[in-house]
Amino acid sequence: MEVARDLNCLQLDPISVVARSHQLVLWSRLGPYDVAKFDRLLWPEGKLFEYWAHAASICLTEDYPIHRRRMLAYPKSDTAWHAKTRQWLRENESHRRHILRRLKSDGPLPLRAFEGPTMSDWSSGGWTNGRNTERMLDILWWQGKVLVAGRKGIQKYWDLAERVLPDWTPREPLTEQQATTRAAELSLRSLGVATARDIRQNFVMRYPGLDKALASLQRSDRIEPVEVEGLEGEWFVHADDLPLLTRIETGEWKPRTTLLSPFDNLIRDRARLQRLFGFEYRIEIYVPKAKRRYGYYVLPILDGDRLVGRVDPAMDREKARLTVKAAHAEPGASASAGKRIAASVRDLATFLGASEISYAKSIPTIWKSALG
Repeated sequence: MEVARDLNCLQLDPISVVARSHQLVLWSRLGPYDVAKFDRLLWPEGKLFEYWAHAASICLTEDYPIHRRRMLAYPKSDTAWHAKTRQWLRENESHRRHILRRLKSDGPLPLRAFEGPTMSDWSSGGWTNGRNTERMLDILWWQGKVLVAGRKGIQKYWDLAERVLPDWTPREPLTEQQATTRAAELSLRSLGVATARDIRQNFVMRYPGLDKALASLQRSDRIEPVEVEGLEGEWFVHADDLPLLTRIETGEWKPRTTLLSPFDNLIRDRARLQRLFGFEYRIEIYVPKAKRRYGYYVLPILDGDRLVGRVDPAMDREKARLTVKAAHAEPGASASAGKRIAASVRDLATFLGASEISYAKSIPTIWKSALG
């Protein structure tokens, strides 16, 4: 729970070549842990819930008032997308009521349970085209009327929000500016050091009045302006993190080596990643195999405070085998990092329940002896 609070949200993704992304994010920071204990924070404890942050994510229930602002505003803006959504909802009001009635009487229920009145098709150029019931549930989720009450694998079970959220859920109304200020402060804590641009890209998608919020936080000494050596721009750090800077400068920080999910909070903002670490990264899942540069589901390697390379692992659950299909070293990576990377791979294998680790031939020469 402390890690979830530090990060504000954990991005969800259905791909589990290694493990679900949010599980990897926690493993990178905690090492092997009991996934069931984390799941209990969602259901039945309700300390976390699934909603939209910068993407579909696991969010903190204690932050519910911030997310409630988005729920109340959807789909009420004057954008073409919201206008289209409002029109489609009017055309399919009977199906909306049908879903809510079914949940009230029989929930939690999976998607397939909601057969009902004929609907007009939702049209889009993306994967949601024609997926009418799924789209209706998504809209009700955005509005905060329904929430995910459980999962079997990646299959969601939906229920009315009031039955998913615990009684202690904070529900104080926030003005738009109050929500922006609170979200900006949380976002900066999770980023460590950030510009206004970084904050806008993190945690929640929109920060109306962000400049005003940052000025207010500076006046109240909640955030401090800092310089990041070698980088331009107006950077901030949260006042509560100033003791961390002191401990780092006095040598109390203990570096470690770990592997990062493609959607890890540290690297998901690719522009910020490039700016801070000089590390260019893209996920190549949708790149044709022959054109992939590094691999299908590549995990960047964090060695201390440097990103030194990447590995392309896959977990065979039937054979309990973790295969590292390739590894790649960044320019300037040290040979000594090989042993630390090997230890991190073994740690990942333990977390996944793998009894065997195999390495393909595509291993950098400097790490061959450690990753052989």
